[in-house]
Amino acid sequence: MSDSQLNDPTITHAAAHRAHLAALQSGYEVAMQQHDMDAIVLHSGKPKRHFADDQDASFKSHAHFLHWVPMAGLSDSWLVIRPSERPTLYLYAPDDFWHLSPSLPTPDTAPWAEQFEIVHLRKPTLPQRPEGRVALLGEIAELQPQVVSELEALPNPVGLVRQLDEGRVCKSEFEIACLKEASLRAARGHLAARRTFMEGGAELDIQLAYLGASRQRESDVPYGNIVGLNAHAAVLHYQHYALRAPAARHSLLVDAGASVHGYASDITRSWAGDDALPLYRALIEGVEALQKRLIARLAPGVDYVDLHLEMHRELGELLRELGVVSLPAEEQVAQGITAAFCPHGLGHLLGLQVHDVAGRIPDHTTGDIRQPPQGHPMLRLTRVLETGMAITIEPGCYIIPMLLEPLRNDARGEHIDWKLVEALAPHGGVRIEDNLVITADGALNLTRSLATGL
Repeated sequence: MSDSQLNDPTITHAAAHRAHLAALQSGYEVAMQQHDMDAIVLHSGKPKRHFADDQDASFKSHAHFLHWVPMAGLSDSWLVIRPSERPTLYLYAPDDFWHLSPSLPTPDTAPWAEQFEIVHLRKPTLPQRPEGRVALLGEIAELQPQVVSELEALPNPVGLVRQLDEGRVCKSEFEIACLKEASLRAARGHLAARRTFMEGGAELDIQLAYLGASRQRESDVPYGNIVGLNAHAAVLHYQHYALRAPAARHSLLVDAGASVHGYASDITRSWAGDDALPLYRALIEGVEALQKRLIARLAPGVDYVDLHLEMHRELGELLRELGVVSLPAEEQVAQGITAAFCPHGLGHLLGLQVHDVAGRIPDHTTGDIRQPPQGHPMLRLTRVLETGMAITIEPGCYIIPMLLEPLRNDARGEHIDWKLVEALAPHGGVRIEDNLVITADGALNLTRSLATGL
């Protein structure tokens, strides 16, 4: 794939991007008025150096900064927002022969640039302090307290941050365009990963194929790609890439995304290899069918907690159909059996952070957290769905020995066919994950489309 196939939403959706920035300005002005602020200063963040070393860790810009400025990876820069004024972007682009500095955006190359006053910083410098009460948002307020003093600012005010977090929950047309492009790029990677798996590649070969097809370097992916062959598919956040292909090819699980102007996709697919048992193939088909039924229920007003619990009930039905567990689905859920086969939540909000903010805070004015239901502590989204929310739906089923062994050792184990569990163990598990945007009458699936091929 050539770079000419990479779509840039700041250009193809320039009008939507202008509307996005106008809505941000309006939302920030409301927040400033409600929190008695005259200005908000956002810091982009700065790279962290490894201890006793001269190398920096991989860096990602502060998400609230990226909400305004579509330049992922921009460090040591500032954005000053004031009511009824164009935001001032203090953009750090040093004179440097060791590294390539960021290019200064201009209206000719970046249509969004005309919405900002842009000040070029050649050295890390504080912005000019705005008049009145100032809020400073960013990690710098904690790492360099002297910056708070010099700007005479309130660091990361909790109520203000919650309100701005809420402003990221429902996506604008521009943001949806970025998410859609991120899904398209990730889908190309997933298809390349599957081809490499079928050709007999090792985990590292599959990872490299994914990166090449999705046109990303490893430090740019929104999260560390999970590429698990066989039993590694049961390690939920498996973090290695084996150099040698296994002798038997039972399964592949790939959980990987892409990032466009900081907006992430997060897609998972499970594939059966030549050595997979029919039982494992049936498990993949069952989890995928389950996922599609849950997606069909998406709409504004649906409680995501109810969907999560329905996922467990349907997983119980599937385990019973396959002969793995003999108990009725409701009893499996009540006894924690389905939780041992699927210990993670159904999904989460998606955006500038893979697990985006405010997933458990339905009302930013109080900040009260809606906790997950008992027995399901890993559920990251506990809200009622609203139009514009970007979410994932990712049911799974795994053979994780440390979670299943307690079942074997008590009365619940009498209802589990351990021979089938042991037969599935070399396959690891299954997870199917799509990215969706809630619409007025349902949901837009960004992952399954003619364009993505998934």
